Amino acid sequence: MKLPRDTATTAGTQGRPRIELAPETSTAILRTVHAGWAVAVQSPDVNPKAGEVTMTERLRDGMRKALKAGRLPWSKTLIVLPGTESRSRPDVIRPDGRTDIPLLLIEIFLRFSEHDPHAIIECKRIAGNDARLCREYVVEGIDRFRTGKYADDHATGFMAGYLLAGDATAAVDGINQYLNASRPDRIPRLEENLTPSTLVVESWTWTSLHPRTVQRMELHHAFLPTS
Repeated sequence: MKLPRDTATTAGTQGRPRIELAPETSTAILRTVHAGWAVAVQSPDVNPKAGEVTMTERLRDGMRKALKAGRLPWSKTLIVLPGTESRSRPDVIRPDGRTDIPLLLIEIFLRFSEHDPHAIIECKRIAGNDARLCREYVVEGIDRFRTGKYADDHATGFMAGYLLAGDATAAVDGINQYLNASRPDRIPRLEENLTPSTLVVESWTWTSLHPRTVQRMELHHAFLPTS
């Protein structure tokens, strides 16, 4: 099965394609994350006390194993790349970010010869009752997409939240509470609240929309239990 051909447009900036994933493509990525995590949690070093890097490497390995198994219809069209230093724009010479799990879509590469990742998964530890982790999820996760530090020419991004305690609903409540809080330096961000996904209608998937200069950024969130 090939992913849909409408996964990119030529309306990008600085000669780059503007990558707009079709709903089916975003769904395939979420399903691959879910299948990969089912493999990852079998490792004893994936637990609530594990570090983010360890869990991310296990998730990456799990996603690759799930694709290699051939049971996912898109297994020959999606490539899970190593984490790497990244540049937010072509005119940035020194890398100014590090992507956790970059993805390459064969269809987009064949059409546009775009060597940079076609989708990015940012990974964070999360627990709804931990205000620090909720803040980090927003400031070091969501906001890196919103500001264009990550996926500047992507219309869609992805986040994986490793649940250290509680469930996805509790995590979302904590994240939305941080977004909605009134602070001296900024106004509440009610319009950016996470809401249940319409692509994968299951409790672990959520969606949010975030303002950008040109076009809003859509983020898909996968909350993954660690125990």
